[in-house]
Amino acid sequence: MTFSNVENTRVWFITGASSGLGYEFAKKALELGDKVVGVARNIEKLNELKRQFEGKLLPLRLDVTNRSDVFATVESAIKHFGKIDIVINNAGNMVMGMIEEFNEDEVRSQMETNFYGAVWVCQAVMPYLRAQGSGHIIQISSIGGLITGPMSGVYSASKFALEGFSEALAQEAAHFGINVSIVEPGGYWTNLYLKMGFTTQKQEYDSLREELAKQNSTESVDSDPKLAAEAIMKLVTSENPPLRLILGSLVYDLAVENTEKRISIWKEWESVSRSAENAIPAPEGYGVIE
Repeated sequence: MTFSNVENTRVWFITGASSGLGYEFAKKALELGDKVVGVARNIEKLNELKRQFEGKLLPLRLDVTNRSDVFATVESAIKHFGKIDIVINNAGNMVMGMIEEFNEDEVRSQMETNFYGAVWVCQAVMPYLRAQGSGHIIQISSIGGLITGPMSGVYSASKFALEGFSEALAQEAAHFGINVSIVEPGGYWTNLYLKMGFTTQKQEYDSLREELAKQNSTESVDSDPKLAAEAIMKLVTSENPPLRLILGSLVYDLAVENTEKRISIWKEWESVSRSAENAIPAPEGYGVIE
C-alpha cells in the first residue's frame, strides 16, 4: 500500500456535512489545508466552521433528493472553487422496523436519500471529473450494505442498491481516470442514532424483538468518528484506492465470516447451479443483438 504526496490543494464536495461522519470528514480536510464544499439541509453548524477556516469552506443548503437542485449546487461549487477533486456521498437516514411494518413513505424516504441522492450527485459531478481526467468519488455505505437482518431490511436495501450502482460506476469512471470507493463503516457515535426513526410496531413481532434485544444487550463498541475521518484521509492519498474499504474490526470480522458462509453454500449447491446451464442455439424468433 503506497500513498502519494498531495502538493496541490484539493477541493472536497461532501453531502450530509453538517453532522456525524460528514462533519468530521469536512473538518479533517480543512485542518489539512484543503477546501470543502459542505452541503446539508441545515448548514448552521457549518457556518461555525466557515468562520474558523476563512475562505476554505463553502456551506450550501441542499436536499439531495431534489435532482435539479443537486445539479445547480454542484455548478455553484465549481464556479466558486474552480474544480472538485473528492466527492463524498455521506447524506443518509435510517428507519428501523420489520419489513411488514413499513409504510410506503418510510420505504421511499430510505431510497430517496440513501440511494437516489447519491445517484444524482454522481451524475452531476461526473462531467467535471471527466473533463479534468481525475477525481475520487467515495460512497458512504454501511456494514448494512454487506449483511442484513431483522429490522434493518429497508435500510440495507438502500445500501445494497448503492453498492451495486457504485460497482458499475467504478468501472465506467475508471476509463476517465476517476476512482470510486465504497466505504462500509461500523458503529460510530454520530447523531444517526438520535435521528433514527422506527416503524409503528405490530405486536405479532414482540417475541422477535425480545430475542433481538437479548442478542444486542452487550456493551457498545462504537467508536469516535474522528477515526473514520483519519481512515478517509488515508484512502484519498492512496495511489491505488480499493473499491471497498471496511472501517472497524467488528464489522471486518462479520464481513469476512458472512462471505465465507456464502462461498460455502455456493460450493454445497455447485452441482445444482452447474446443471441449470446448457447452452443451445437461439430459438426461432430471437434476433441477434448487434
